[in-house]
Parts: sequence; structure tokens; C-alpha cells
Amino acid sequence: MSKDKTLNVCSDCGGTSPKWLGKCPQCNAWNTLIESVASGAGGAGTSKHRYSAAQFIGLAMAQEVTPLSAIEATDVARTPSGIDELDRVLGGGIVEGSVVLIGGDPGIGKSTLLLQALDALQHSGLPTLYVTGEESGAQVALRAHRLGLLGSQVNVLAEIELEKILATVESTQPAVAVIDSIQTVYSDQLTSAPGSVAQVRECAAHLTRMAKRSGVAIVLVGHVTKEGALAGPRVLEHMVDTVLYFEGDTHSQFRLVRAIKNRFGAVNEIGVFAMTEKGLKGVTNPSAIFLSQHSEPVPGSCVLVTLEGTRPLLVEIQALVDGGGPNPRRLSVGLDRDRLAMLLAVLNRHAGVACADQDVFVNAVGGVRINEPAADLAVMLAITSSLRGRALPKGFFAFGEVGLAGEVRPAPGGQDRLKEAAKLGFTVAVVPKANAPKKPIAGLTIHAVERIEQAMDAVRSLE
Repeated sequence: MSKDKTLNVCSDCGGTSPKWLGKCPQCNAWNTLIESVASGAGGAGTSKHRYSAAQFIGLAMAQEVTPLSAIEATDVARTPSGIDELDRVLGGGIVEGSVVLIGGDPGIGKSTLLLQALDALQHSGLPTLYVTGEESGAQVALRAHRLGLLGSQVNVLAEIELEKILATVESTQPAVAVIDSIQTVYSDQLTSAPGSVAQVRECAAHLTRMAKRSGVAIVLVGHVTKEGALAGPRVLEHMVDTVLYFEGDTHSQFRLVRAIKNRFGAVNEIGVFAMTEKGLKGVTNPSAIFLSQHSEPVPGSCVLVTLEGTRPLLVEIQALVDGGGPNPRRLSVGLDRDRLAMLLAVLNRHAGVACADQDVFVNAVGGVRINEPAADLAVMLAITSSLRGRALPKGFFAFGEVGLAGEVRPAPGGQDRLKEAAKLGFTVAVVPKANAPKKPIAGLTIHAVERIEQAMDAVRSLE
């Protein structure tokens, strides 16, 4: 019996090619060749029937359609993973039949977190399966021992062949299965190497179909490129229900897990973890990580209340303005560098604060990345504080977007930001006028402004 061969079949004319081409050599149609498997018994290109796309439509059976109003909308059931910060990012827990893709730099803690979650689920009475393609079973057991997971009953499978993994999942029927990692899995139906675009796409598609059919929740671990994006085809992110990114410096003990896509919860939600000797532990008060503990206020420091998903976080923005030269530098860490140049121009034009001949360095403390424009006002106040050499008052914070015309625009979730800051003991705020609360907040003095000039005047009145 001859071995199956891989052919590229044209979806229009049914013609075949031994290798993939951009254009079908028979009908000259572009991007119609699809990789498939041809049985060796029939020989290459000897399929019994060939149909065009139009013929396939004629052969298909019409399916019954249902009006949207007749479909009952029910909340999906969620199973807590046993790790509160992970549940927050997932939207409340693991959904039956869902597919989660988690990526991050090597050594950031992906396997550690998932092994801890599987052990917690196993202790709650749910069957679990950990499929490792990069390590042996002994290496996984050694990690579990380091994490203090003694006597763990998590089932481990060291395998990279897709068909064997699917058969094992079908036979054991775990509630949650982790595939570490999808780039190491291969199907013997394709001749390409593990990690190739075709293999990753095909293996992920098979695992996704199995999850939806059987109700097993699948967690895929993905590699990342040098730029930090998930390796493989972009369609991989479209297939899955949830995409999580591990962020943080491997030299720091703190890690962030951010939801980039979530069909069952809020996007841009974050979970904060601290790496300890016993694995990753959730941080209940993440604002403490991003606030430096100064005994007295220092120039160039301003506290920002940023919103990550539904969670308000207090982050310290530090700025240093120093004498430059003919080519002053603008450097930002954790903030958009192009936006920094724009804010400096607005400061010069509308607030009379000139930094054209100065080096300007801006940093978000704790390694957090801030992408929202609500950080504009805090950045500008920190820069002005450093340039003037005057510290902002103790217990001061600010947030708000600043436009090119010098107007201060409101930020989403303003009330939640103010309440979080007041809860942590902050007493003075400069915020957009549209974010000023209708009812006073106990212990909090709010200066509502409409323009950047008014914000500067409000800060000078507090000195």
C-alpha cells in the first residue's frame, strides 16, 4: 500500500499541482490551490470526481435558517480556574468548549501559570490534561515539584502528533486540556514541518473543531516573534475565542496577562501576578506596584489613573527634562514616543512651556504599557514639574486627553478612576470638566479644567 501524498488542488477546476503556486497551472485562476491529501492507491491527480465551485453549490443541501429573535440568548456557564487574576482576564472563568490562545516571551511564566491552574481545577474535581510538546514528562514533574504541587493528579501527555493527541482527548474526556505549544504539534496528513504556517493552521483548526464538538476547553500556548507578536498565521487568532498576552520584564518579579480578544468577556482586561518561588501569585492591589514610595514629593512625578479593561490602576509617570543640545532627545518608556513629541508641541504653543532645546525622558513606573490618550495630562504636568523643579502636591493625581488645540477632553470611566484614587488616599485631582462628579467625593478636592492653560494655573495655585 503506497503512502498518502500531499497535493495542491484547485477549488475552481479541480486540477492538481505537486507544489503550491500562486496561480493554477490549468485554469490560470489566482489563489485557488488548496493543500490536500490524495490517496496513494489512486495515484496523483486521479480523483474520481472533479467539481467546480458552482457545481459544489448545486450539490449542497439547503439548511434551515432561524430568525435572530427566535434564538434564546443564555449566559454561558463559567468554571473558576482557582486563580482569581486569571479568571478576571478570562471574563469570570473557563467556558466549556472554548479555545484560549496565550502567548508571551520565553520564560515569562506561561507553562507555570497553566500548570498551577490545571492543578487547582483537578483539586476541584474536574479532569484535566497537560499535553507537552517541548518538555518530557519528567521535566513537567520537576516543575510541579518546584511549585509545591506535590501529589498533583494532573494527567500529562508528552506527544506532538495531532492524531494521537485528538485520540487521547476523545478517550479521556478532560474538562480542560492544555497544548504546550501549538507550534510543536504536527499532523501526519501534511508533509510540512512542525511550526510551519500550514501545520499551525491545520492543527489549530482540528483542535478547535474538537473543542466545539466535545465541550472540552482547550488552551493553546503560542510562541512569539522577536517583535512580540504571536508566531504563525494571523488566522490563528481569528480561530480561537480568547487571546491572552503575557507581558513584563523577565528580570522583574511582576507579570501582566492582558486579554487582546475575548468572546466571553471584556478586552484589554489585565491580571497582575508576582513571580515567587512557589509560582505565580495574584496581586490584589496592583496600583502599589506602579507607585514609587517617595518619602516626600519630588519634581517630575505625577500619578495617573489609567483604565485597563474595567480595572482602574494608579501609575506613576516620571519625567526628566535636562539640558540638551542642537539635537535634543525625546525618549519614552511605556508610552507612545510620537505622542510625546505632540504633547511637547502643545505645551509650547498653548501653555508657554518651551522644551525645544531640552532632552525629555518619560517613564511609566513598573514596566506597565499605557496606550490610552487619557495619560496626556499627567505626562504634561510631570514634564512641567521637572522643567520648573517644583514637585506636585502630595496626594495629587491627574488624567485627561489633550488635543492639538489645547483642549482637555474627557476620559472614559472617569467616576471609577476618581473613586479608586480616593479609596487609596489621594486627595487632590486635576481632571477634565466633563469627568467632574455631580456629587462630591469624600476627601477629594477636584479641579475641573477645559484647557491645558487652566490645568497649569490650577497646579500653580496648589504650590
